[in-house]
Amino acid sequence: MVERMHSPKETLAAGCAVLEPVLAAHGFAWVPGAAGHGSGGDFASGSYVRGTRRLELHFRHSLGLVTYHLGERSLDHEAYMRVAAGANGGNQYPGFSFDPIDGFRHLAHDLSKFCQSFLAGSDEDFNGIASRANTKVRKRLP
Repeated sequence: MVERMHSPKETLAAGCAVLEPVLAAHGFAWVPGAAGHGSGGDFASGSYVRGTRRLELHFRHSLGLVTYHLGERSLDHEAYMRVAAGANGGNQYPGFSFDPIDGFRHLAHDLSKFCQSFLAGSDEDFNGIASRANTKVRKRLP
């Protein structure tokens, strides 16, 4: 069933309720970010934060940018999944759905299944994933 939300801020809050069990179990807390109206329409953002780790989320019409940060290093979800989920994938985000909350459900799946280096691993674990992801990106460039 497709849930209708009144604003990106409300939809982001509903999506965070889906992500909360996964992230709070690892000590991450929600910090609201910017919300308002931009050239593409209304938007809302925020981050789950624990120490120097931050999972940044942006919502406009659907869950959009999902970026992992460790200190000054950052990695988008797609690059993370290329390394963590491998060539055969298995990751669910991004997916296609008319229900905007499905993006959060798909991300919760990926976090639980593929993102232990970010959620609970050492800095070296996550930096290793980020280094491998950046190497793969450079190899694809002409």
